[in-house]
Amino acid sequence: MLFLGILLSIFIQDVVTSLRPLPPGIMDCVEAESGCEADPQCKELYSTLRYCVSEEEVAPPGSKARIECLEALSALHYLPLLACKCQRGARREEHCLRVYWSVRILQSYEDLEASPYDDSPVEMSHMASIVAAASSLPLDGQNACLKAAQDCGLYEKCGSLRSEYVLACTKRVPGSDHCNRQKCHRALRRFLERVPGEYSLGLLFCPCTDKLCGERRRKTIVPSCSYQERDGEQPNCMHLQSSCRRDQLCRSRLADFQHNCQSSGHSPSGCFRDSGTVCLKSYAGLIGTIMTPNYLSNSTMDVALWCNCEGSGNQWKECLKIQNMFTNNACLENSISTMGSSPPRPVESLLPPSPRPSPLDQQNKLSNNAQDELSNNAVLKHQLSTVAQPCCHSSVATALLPQLCCHSQTHSGG
Repeated sequence: MLFLGILLSIFIQDVVTSLRPLPPGIMDCVEAESGCEADPQCKELYSTLRYCVSEEEVAPPGSKARIECLEALSALHYLPLLACKCQRGARREEHCLRVYWSVRILQSYEDLEASPYDDSPVEMSHMASIVAAASSLPLDGQNACLKAAQDCGLYEKCGSLRSEYVLACTKRVPGSDHCNRQKCHRALRRFLERVPGEYSLGLLFCPCTDKLCGERRRKTIVPSCSYQERDGEQPNCMHLQSSCRRDQLCRSRLADFQHNCQSSGHSPSGCFRDSGTVCLKSYAGLIGTIMTPNYLSNSTMDVALWCNCEGSGNQWKECLKIQNMFTNNACLENSISTMGSSPPRPVESLLPPSPRPSPLDQQNKLSNNAQDELSNNAVLKHQLSTVAQPCCHSSVATALLPQLCCHSQTHSGG
């Protein structure tokens, strides 16, 4: 019994230390929710917003309900909740994400300016060092993906979690010829969230010069279970994205990917945020969701979603945009191409905690982070005050209040 207790304590410590805390001044959304619910006015407004989100998941709300939702959002001024973030792989990640989206009912699916996740400078610096070390390693003809798998096996945590997801993704459901995709996805996410990037990224992005290596790389995430359909048919990309948007975790990982993998012709990395490191992490975050991407074949480093645009009709261009996020993305392509085989295995150590800032510094940080949210609320107040006017002048308001906007223009034009 004592031995089991020791093992359990070691496991818990390993899980906790693998998740870096949020930077000072940014609160976890679950903690921000607790703070809001301690205040009667904030609690009432937040309850309204949660109701709005739950109703939106069932069916688009009517005009009156939309106005009530916008009024609640406009009146909410609790800075920790407006500026809160979440952590990938945290124990309460899905709860945190529900809170995050509840106070962001205005953020559209195409909004590339925000991610639910916060990447600390320390973590990004560590990721950048991994990519830099990997890209400097020479390729001497060896099978880099085989070496990455061997390195993973030598590290107990990587080896055990890799065996866990391989088993989950290859084991057949009793009485059927297919796997349990949900269990496969969960095990894949656990591997990518718990294993250091030196190993996980080495397996995902190992460079290959022959098809044998390329096939090992392509099969790393067990495509036959993680995303391919049993009949070999590809779903429509619009349907795939629609399913993703109804899932809080998938929606958040996709928003993070869109935010961090935007292309730019004015950056050496090809990335708008000039950090291919963050793009790689966001790409890996999609693996184990409805929108799991992978390599197209064993002879290329090109990646794509398992979907097509057949039967898209008048949504064909929108469907192509989904495909191009992966197939025509200079930021993602450059980020993957700079990644080599895994550098030497890291020495596990616990970083000393950062000094805690003063309450005044925290408040200033929160104010800066929430400035954009409050600006949106100011715009909302103006929209609400003019909602009875014949036409709305904001594209955001028009999208949220289609029944109330631009009626007079339509009638006068007809």
